[in-house]
Amino acid sequence: MFDFRNGELFLVDKPLTWTSFHVVNKLKYTIKDKGLKIGHAGTLDPLATGLLIVCTGKYTKQLESYQNEEKEYTGTFTLGATTPSYDLETEINQTYDIEGITEADILNTALGFVGEIDQVSPIYSALKIDGERAYEKARRGEEVNIKSRKITIYDFEITRIALPEVDFRVACSKGTYIRSLAFDFGKKLNNGAYLSALCRTRSGGFHLKDAWQLDKLVDEIRNQQKSEQSE
Repeated sequence: MFDFRNGELFLVDKPLTWTSFHVVNKLKYTIKDKGLKIGHAGTLDPLATGLLIVCTGKYTKQLESYQNEEKEYTGTFTLGATTPSYDLETEINQTYDIEGITEADILNTALGFVGEIDQVSPIYSALKIDGERAYEKARRGEEVNIKSRKITIYDFEITRIALPEVDFRVACSKGTYIRSLAFDFGKKLNNGAYLSALCRTRSGGFHLKDAWQLDKLVDEIRNQQKSEQSE
């Protein structure tokens, strides 16, 4: 039986278009304990799917340590175009000819990102600037200045090339924006690229294959609550 106050750790497969906050809110609403602490480690964009760590009660104290761990993602870059958000949240704003790009170019470009690199987060991100989320300023058309920061790419494997699509697997440090990696990848090719699919498959020692589907977890919580009430 779940013991939410003493602490539970849930691995959830975040559905497409849901925000990480919506997942936490759904679980909080299902549990129906107004004083319960509940939170997640490592935000996933709405257009990303995959592993989201959710903790309740006393386990929420561990969220920061989980958030600091290495992450692994799989996904798809689409070459030959860019978008302001670096993904499909916004419309294409520029296109490029990809005819001259070779498989060797793509593989060598990926190798060039491995190690510690400087990365600038997308302006359409949840980073706070002067107390406000960057995406809120960007959506109003305001200028957003974000400083670069050091991140580490531990592994960058190209798993499929079917231009304009390039599939990948990336292991990286906390704070890495895969959308920015897509944009920078296109730039290094003297071209353009945006992130067209993303899934987080691992966070530290936790794996997506062990995660709950959100609807099944909600059903399990409700079933246990009914069982407790009938006793």
